[in-house]
Amino acid sequence: MSMKFPYSVELETKPDFEACMERVYAWYNHEVLDRVPVRFSAHNAEYNTVDRADRWPTLKDRWFDAEYQVDKYLNSIRGKKFLGESFPVYWPNLGPNVYPCMLGGEVEFGDVTTWARHTLHDYSEAPRYRFDPRNPYFKKLDEMTDIALEKGKGLFITGYTDIHHGPDCADAIRGTEALCMDLYDEPEEAKAFIEQCSLDFERVFHYFNDKLRAHDQPSVTWINIPSYESFHIPGMDLSSMLSREQFREFVLPVLQREVKVARHNVLHMDGKGVARHLDDFLAIPELAGIQWVQGVAEDEPILQWVPLIQKIQNAGKGVVVDLKVSELEPFMDAVSPEGIYLCIATDDEEEQQAILKRLLKWK
Repeated sequence: MSMKFPYSVELETKPDFEACMERVYAWYNHEVLDRVPVRFSAHNAEYNTVDRADRWPTLKDRWFDAEYQVDKYLNSIRGKKFLGESFPVYWPNLGPNVYPCMLGGEVEFGDVTTWARHTLHDYSEAPRYRFDPRNPYFKKLDEMTDIALEKGKGLFITGYTDIHHGPDCADAIRGTEALCMDLYDEPEEAKAFIEQCSLDFERVFHYFNDKLRAHDQPSVTWINIPSYESFHIPGMDLSSMLSREQFREFVLPVLQREVKVARHNVLHMDGKGVARHLDDFLAIPELAGIQWVQGVAEDEPILQWVPLIQKIQNAGKGVVVDLKVSELEPFMDAVSPEGIYLCIATDDEEEQQAILKRLLKWK
């Protein structure tokens, strides 16, 4: 069965793009065509490469070198095959706390990520954290996007950056310990600041998403699952620290508004602390799926989470699951394929081809 999509995306690096998007759209609809979608890389794989910083005065200068960042990605895909639902996607990245920076927050730059500086010490200072389109982080992301759209023609998809607003933005600016105490000691001030940290999310999202659509680019960000319409991946990591009651008061209303901006939403559910709120997540009709991030050490292997994965499936939602190659067979024996989107970390082409053939027999 061939689907009709609103526009054509032609990439010499991904000649089977449309066939792969048919599988993605079947997944959005909780259906399976010939096999489940599979991406051959793991969650956060892009953070495993460290650049040499000696050609820049500071690490921030390296992160802000827009030409270099786009060229680095372009060089990384030369000669590379994108099998399965692995897509060549460059998304402008200034770290996971770039949205707080758009409001006036600050970060410490590391080799592969950034850490927020908790600069709000009293809520009397809160009014100064406001979005301004002249903000250097916003302008740099805009520059990166323009460069990528030009250099990526016919080679890769350009996406938009990671956007953590609302509770996680307030967490980055205020600090986790302080914000959690505020929920008890200054609940109204904390709630007002969380709301303030979500005011311009829709504006920022649509600015970048509309720019991509104007260039016939799919809507896509760091999870590398594209949409011909609009895609967003909400993340509410602060909720791992909250009771069900606190979550419903301080977080859930923000999330319920957040999912209104996009046609396809996939929730980033990072660990068992966040998973305690799964029932509330599953009750949100705008969520197409959930990315389950199981964690490491005692939270491995994946098979211990089969009941959670099946609960998501039974609710009619898709679930994105990271698997080791060695876990594929037992996972397929334990779980039905409906609603499953796999991420498997292997660069070996023969192994990837073998996995694709095996998935065709998963019924």
